[in-house]
Amino acid sequence: MKLAYWMYAGPAHIGTLRVASSFKNVHAIMHAPLGDDYFNVMRSMLERERNFTPVTTSVVDRHVLARGSGEKVIDNITRKDREETPDLIVLTPTCTSSILQEDLNNFVEQAQMSSTGDVMLADVNHYRVNELQAADRTLEQIVKFYIEKARKKGDLPEGKTAKPSVNIIGISTLGFHNHHDCTELKRLMADLGIEVNQVIPDGASVHELKNLPKAWFNLVPYREQGILAAQYLEAEFGTPYVDITPMGVVETARCIRKIQQALNAQGANVNYEEYINQQTLYVSEAAWFSRSIDCQNLTGKKAVVFGDSTHAAAMTKILAKEMGIKVVWAGTYCKNDADWFRDEVSEYCDEVIITEDHGLIGDAIARVEPSAIFGTQMERHVGKRLDIPCGVIAAPVHIQNFPIGYKPFLGYEGTNQICDLVYNSFTLGMEDHLLEIFGGHDTKEVITKGISADSDMNWSKEAKATLQQIPGFVRGKVKRNTEKFARDRNISEITLEVFYAAKESVGA
Repeated sequence: MKLAYWMYAGPAHIGTLRVASSFKNVHAIMHAPLGDDYFNVMRSMLERERNFTPVTTSVVDRHVLARGSGEKVIDNITRKDREETPDLIVLTPTCTSSILQEDLNNFVEQAQMSSTGDVMLADVNHYRVNELQAADRTLEQIVKFYIEKARKKGDLPEGKTAKPSVNIIGISTLGFHNHHDCTELKRLMADLGIEVNQVIPDGASVHELKNLPKAWFNLVPYREQGILAAQYLEAEFGTPYVDITPMGVVETARCIRKIQQALNAQGANVNYEEYINQQTLYVSEAAWFSRSIDCQNLTGKKAVVFGDSTHAAAMTKILAKEMGIKVVWAGTYCKNDADWFRDEVSEYCDEVIITEDHGLIGDAIARVEPSAIFGTQMERHVGKRLDIPCGVIAAPVHIQNFPIGYKPFLGYEGTNQICDLVYNSFTLGMEDHLLEIFGGHDTKEVITKGISADSDMNWSKEAKATLQQIPGFVRGKVKRNTEKFARDRNISEITLEVFYAAKESVGA
């Protein structure tokens, strides 16, 4: 067993809570010990919302362990139903509470008899799935619950909307730029003459889920959340879904052409080629930027990409296909999506890495010494230690990834944001070099420890001071070369003599 102090994807109950709390007037009750109840704090810190429904924790403590938690859980459900009058209460177990092996379905059935609103159990295996997989499963479960409920009542609408329409599936709280992406997708649909039937789960009412089958197609912008719900709607109602992420000029055009195909198959007779051409030439700056001197100066530079499967795959394609930047390796922590990810990126990078081990990723970055990193907040921290700039393209998220200003990653406006991110990431740090040349205020301490836990290389005060005198844009490489020289010779501390010996060994 390995102690993890960093997780790319959180535990399953976080995914369930993200979906439940994204719906309007849905209340989640988490069956958990104290310590697992950090969701409210995390959401209130990160999301730029004026109000939201908090999650209630039904605490598992020593008294509950002694006599069972059935009475307490049922009481909490009925009390919240009475106080908040939600449309739905979702009972959310955790890994810790699952150890008790209690019949939570029975708790739900008993609570339902005394509740005005609906009550359901989040049916996910908390030992086998992570946050993203649980969110996907919970969304499908809620959609299925209300479709079946309407069907039993004979209240399920028949037929499609008069005009072409879409359901946008997978927009939720705490998602990476989700709200800005959703705004951009709505604009894109309006430009294409497509009405938005529903957006789920963000801001949706569970009572309106019965209207999902009225849409002509479903758009699933993120693979991590929404695929299962879209597949269910396709199986039940024959509604096609488009799961091409419109990120970057090429993939946005491919997504629109797929939408065109789905609509024309249903008799719409639309042609979006002129729209794609106009947007590519005059709205998106990405096509111009790819031919500019700034982008040409980046041609052949090395980059690495790591993140969830959606954003890492899209960013790899943008760098390689649109900007001529060499992607040394691309990776994802979504191990369940490994086959799809490999198929998507293999031809655009030299190596594919599938792992949840942040230490392995840190070492892989140090090994290839890229000019820039495109990854998560964890890779941003790694980049700081190695003096390599990093553009954040995927969750895990930080308050910086919830900007108040408009910053989508999808659609044609998203292509402009990505161009800025790429250019600024590669040129970041040059100002440090200029400050050094002109006697500026560069007071950064040199990191003299390796990235992985296996590194124990120490530097003497004199050697550290000499390293500090080297220009910032090559300092990281000199440091790594010196440490490799010392490690190959079983030298545990880098003194001034070792530093100069390492320098001479490479003919510097």
